Amino acid sequence: MVDYLVVGLGLAGVTFCETLEKNGKSFQVISDASQTSSQVAAGMYNPVILKRFSLTWKALEQMQMVVPFYSKIEKRLNVELDEKLSVVRRFASIEEQNLWFEACDKNGMQQFLSTEIIQNNNPKIDAPFGFGEVINTGRINTKLLLDVYKNDLIEKGKFENETFDYNQLTFSENSISYKGISAKHIVFAEGFGLHNNPYFNYLPLTGTKGELLTIKAPDLKETRAVKSSIFIIPIGNDLYRVGATYKWKDKTNLPTADAKRELLEKLNTFLKCDYTVVDHVAGIRPTVTDRRPLVGRHPEHQNLYVLNGFGSRGVMIGPFVSKMLYEFIEQEKQLDAEINIDRFKVKYLKN
Repeated sequence: MVDYLVVGLGLAGVTFCETLEKNGKSFQVISDASQTSSQVAAGMYNPVILKRFSLTWKALEQMQMVVPFYSKIEKRLNVELDEKLSVVRRFASIEEQNLWFEACDKNGMQQFLSTEIIQNNNPKIDAPFGFGEVINTGRINTKLLLDVYKNDLIEKGKFENETFDYNQLTFSENSISYKGISAKHIVFAEGFGLHNNPYFNYLPLTGTKGELLTIKAPDLKETRAVKSSIFIIPIGNDLYRVGATYKWKDKTNLPTADAKRELLEKLNTFLKCDYTVVDHVAGIRPTVTDRRPLVGRHPEHQNLYVLNGFGSRGVMIGPFVSKMLYEFIEQEKQLDAEINIDRFKVKYLKN
């Protein structure tokens, strides 16, 4: 018997498995890689919502954990994942500059926002009003993270590449069984795939499609992530990630011509150099109606847990809520009411 069976190996699955690893717990993972949002994610850790100049949920607590968490994975797996990357917000007007300064004075924002207006010195970017800088930001290479983590699990015999068959799951008082695997607990970290889960599909996981481009722009020579109406994120070798779109109706992982057109139109409003589109990817972000993660125990089955709803900030949220779920299971610490799926218990009972 293992301590945990984890279903899914996106950012939720990886961060929870690493939390188990840290605490010496045994586990087995099942995943079919059907959900692509973590693979194609930009991977930024940035505590500020740059559209509204406000902090993300639990920004301080998450930022305190991010760098140490991924640093331990880097050392354990001998890989470089964390790229220190400055994030700047392109101002479109004097009014936006003023809003930035107002945000700098808000409680909690001082440690994340620079009060200095950075003048634009890149002739390939149109930014006559300059930039505001977010402090202590960076980027985790999520595709590399997921690839090396999966390979490590395969080498240790902890990974099964298959689609989870819910009909094969059976319960006893203190454990679950699945195709010959016995575990004390099972954690579903399936991303948007939660819709197929008969135990947790009552949860309001809406899903938001995001599409990103990769462009090659040899003349741009930009080392910062630049946020305007969209992001430009340097990833090396004159390549830049450009994104992202937000679509609520289309629930496929297929890139679309409309999204590509939308991204290029926004990019061309401020990028002033030639470029070539070299890649176009899409994924469904696991978003929730109330914009909070879905974490907790099934209302009836005491051995079943869910870890989901990270939205577009899985790199930051993952370590934080994985720790909370682990301590809820192992130490009976109370979950934050904002993320506890008990907030949707009435909906479950109605079903």
